[in-house]
Amino acid sequence: MLTIRNLLIIVLTLLSFNITSAIAGDRVYQYTDPNGRVIFSDRKKHDAKLVKVKYYGRPAAKVSCVGDDSTKMASRMSTYQPFIDKYAKEYNIDPDLVIAVIRTESCFDRKAVSRVGARGLMQLMPATAKYLGVKDSFDAEQNIEGGVKYLREMLDTFNQDQQLALAAYNAGPGAVNKYNGIPPFKETQNYVKKITAMYSPTG
Repeated sequence: MLTIRNLLIIVLTLLSFNITSAIAGDRVYQYTDPNGRVIFSDRKKHDAKLVKVKYYGRPAAKVSCVGDDSTKMASRMSTYQPFIDKYAKEYNIDPDLVIAVIRTESCFDRKAVSRVGARGLMQLMPATAKYLGVKDSFDAEQNIEGGVKYLREMLDTFNQDQQLALAAYNAGPGAVNKYNGIPPFKETQNYVKKITAMYSPTG
């Protein structure tokens, strides 16, 4: 019998196909979009060329905040704190966890774009943003609402297991299901470790 949970997993797995299939070893193509950004995809597009990559996933737009001092980071965070608090409360997630995700994903840069096309503060892939109803991933409030909602779905999908939810947020729920745990991808493993170390539950 197809349960709602299983249906959700199927839908989210399909939405994350561009990530998980390429990680699994399928062909990866590289092309340049109209804005001059280099994009990787499992689907061949006009003028795309087949390439080899060490890993394919959804790496953060900026892998560290080196050079951004605590004052600068605090200023950036304060700009978005009202949205973080609003949607963390709405989706019943600790705002500190949301902050840790945003800092890891984009260092609070709302215009951030990763090499695979994830956008905004919480680095939403285009297909995921569309599924979540996010029309403009560079709009801070829309991005945060979508990202928090997606994180909530991952927590619910993986029985409130925070590490699995974070792994799914990064690599896609299909990858977590395939490996029955955190996928053996350096990118995802480091992502989960970094956020887990940074996150300090309130109360």
